[in-house]
Amino acid sequence: MSSASLFHSADARKTLFVEVILPLSIAKSYTYRVPDALRGNVKIGVRVIVQFGKNRIYAGIIEHVTEEGPERYEAKYILDVVDEESIVAAGQLDFWRWIADYYMCHLGDVMQAALPAALKMASETKIRAADSEERGRSELSDKAFLVMDALDVAGELRISDVIKILGQKTVFPLLKNLFDKGFILISEEIKQRYKPKVKTFLRLASMYNDSEGKRTILDELNRAPKQQDAVLALLQLQKQDIDISRQLLMETSGCGAGAITALIDKGVFEVEEKVVSRFQGSDIVLQKDFKFSTPQQQAFDQINQLFHEKEVVLLHGVTASGKTQLYIRLMEQVLAQGQGVLFLLPEIALTAQITERLKLYFGDELGVYHSKFNDNERAEMWYKVLRGEIKIIVGARSAVLLPFKDLGLVIVDEEHESSYKQYEPAPRYHARDAAIYLANTHQAKVLLGSATPSVESFYNAKADKFGLVTLSERFGEVELPAIEIVHVTEEARKDQMVNYFSKTLVQGIQDAVARKEQIILFQNRRGHTPFLQCKTCGYVAKCVQCDVSLTYHKSSNLLHCHYCGFSEDNMQLCPACGSTHVENKGYGTERIEEELELLMPELRIGRLDLDTTRGKDGFQKVITAFDEHEYDVLIGTQMVAKGLDFGRVNLIGIINADSMINFPDFRSYERAFSLFSQVAGRAGRRQTQGRVIIQTYSPNHRVLEQVVQHDYLSMFTEEITERKNYHYPPFYRLIRLDVKHADQDKCLDSANKLANLLRTTLEKRVLGPEQPLVARIRNNYIQTITLKVERKDISIVKVKELIRQALVHFEIDKKNSGVRVVVDVDPY
Repeated sequence: MSSASLFHSADARKTLFVEVILPLSIAKSYTYRVPDALRGNVKIGVRVIVQFGKNRIYAGIIEHVTEEGPERYEAKYILDVVDEESIVAAGQLDFWRWIADYYMCHLGDVMQAALPAALKMASETKIRAADSEERGRSELSDKAFLVMDALDVAGELRISDVIKILGQKTVFPLLKNLFDKGFILISEEIKQRYKPKVKTFLRLASMYNDSEGKRTILDELNRAPKQQDAVLALLQLQKQDIDISRQLLMETSGCGAGAITALIDKGVFEVEEKVVSRFQGSDIVLQKDFKFSTPQQQAFDQINQLFHEKEVVLLHGVTASGKTQLYIRLMEQVLAQGQGVLFLLPEIALTAQITERLKLYFGDELGVYHSKFNDNERAEMWYKVLRGEIKIIVGARSAVLLPFKDLGLVIVDEEHESSYKQYEPAPRYHARDAAIYLANTHQAKVLLGSATPSVESFYNAKADKFGLVTLSERFGEVELPAIEIVHVTEEARKDQMVNYFSKTLVQGIQDAVARKEQIILFQNRRGHTPFLQCKTCGYVAKCVQCDVSLTYHKSSNLLHCHYCGFSEDNMQLCPACGSTHVENKGYGTERIEEELELLMPELRIGRLDLDTTRGKDGFQKVITAFDEHEYDVLIGTQMVAKGLDFGRVNLIGIINADSMINFPDFRSYERAFSLFSQVAGRAGRRQTQGRVIIQTYSPNHRVLEQVVQHDYLSMFTEEITERKNYHYPPFYRLIRLDVKHADQDKCLDSANKLANLLRTTLEKRVLGPEQPLVARIRNNYIQTITLKVERKDISIVKVKELIRQALVHFEIDKKNSGVRVVVDVDPY
């Protein structure tokens, strides 16, 4: 009997088959046959061990169970079932399908992004022994003991190695058992972990608190005047009923750290450690009870009222208006109803920061999820969310992919941030938009919060699709900062520029330091020198793999590519003409730091950019040092704009506003307004109005005038008019296709073929191909095709289907072999 007739016999039809999602970028799920012995174990959402290709073994997820086998190929048997219960929540596969469909990627891409590595075991996955002692190994089976013994010798094994050691393919249940018991780590990578900020406070020992005790200790310290000064200063500060930190006492008394330590050792001072937050200006010891201001209460009532009518509400609240307190009360409401909350933040650093505050209110009901946790911690959090043990998840972009069971509220803070968009690899999803769809599947409400909402979100609010609540006053009635524009050309003409600093900014820094205040300087370019150029022949040092100039980094004394990581020695001689006249062009954060040190050597300067925050706890160390006033000035890239607040910062300097405004992107004005407003929001304490100095060559630019006036509505009105005229979101949808190949001519030829294929059905909606701003990355040339699709009178589902058909025709043509096409929906 032929294999085909056997496959379609009556007995075969009674056999169970499963559609399995593999963690691979392939167009379809794959069908496998279920052995009779495992028939009772298969269900949607469990992991099964399957062979794909000749030798590769994967843990895939069952998408569908059926009695119908594939028509065109004979299904292989699944090797084993890993889980007793589903590891994805009910309905989560539907969410995955929506992401794959909307963002035009494969289900395997979504699975790869969603599941922690410890749950995606494959034959190349690495395992190693956990730091568990010998205890308990005696209880292991012979095979498990053999695996642990091999790990002791080798240190690290691939799962394919374990298959060879045990002589069997069904090793995953055994490894899962070892993982669950804490004996092994799967794809473990040690990364930064969240640590709450703890600060030391001082008080006078209780035995010296009465009048007699104070006299006694002051008399005893007659021969230690510095220690006596410290005690007197502490007694004076105690009258203000404030928490007294070591730093505050040192500044007030003028004594050094040694005198404080001596008093602690003598038992004169008692030490108390408290968890503190950097939010709302100066260090505030977290209080569980707080009261809304009148504007906050009004906003809170409006949000609740709008939630009866709208699924999504936009909270437009100025910086430091107390949005976090509103979030807390809304979360408490949802928890009281027994439902869960997803709280999204754009940056991992902010996630750790806000956890300090939220842990106080919600304790063990709160979980944190982002890529800085190691794989085993992420797997543990996955299971806790799946079982409903964690009610609140605070996380960055990837947290939207967790297996939620009963969401009641989704909060997207700083919803305008481009960090919510995933660029590489697929799925290239936007976490804000995905979160809105996710909330809809749970019948949950969504609150979008921002001081500078994205144009799309504000348009949706104005169009009555979203509810809109405005919070226009800073908490504690603090004034918005005063913003000054400095015309660099005019300052240079008057000979008042010192390198990159105007006279106004230099004077402002000096005045702030004299008042013992701190300064933040913003320059949105890291490194020392953006490019080096030969003065004789004009040669510019470029990356050998990308079409970009190399950036000089003084810290490494190397030229670096910020796209592919390539580096080479600093250019002393021009390789083209041999000239020694090599000029530094432009300036990054390193050079700003260097020039400021030369200008004001007495300043203590810190730097916050990707280079200073690479190491473990790097971000936390820089922020803590600045917060403890170890630095007078913090120079940073846009990291300094991401919601951090410091009590002593009263001056912000923006070194070069033009690089943001003039970037070739239809969102550049919106992003410049947002970034400048967010940076400006770091200035100003409770007692005094902050000051912002913006240096620019275009002082009359409309965006700068709008920033000075804190006029978001004017920016929005002008942007929305231009976007309507030039066919951009929110009136049109954008889909970008990047065609990539190592051969430039083949790349252009293939891109033209694809564009012509698309034009046969989509006509004038197809623009390009054209070279992007960076036309070669990692030795691959790029041609970009852009589709502008109107939102009215056309089905985006139909458009995407036409694109898929064109891509299939394109890939079938063997002349296009080796050409890669990357599709990005809503690319900007």
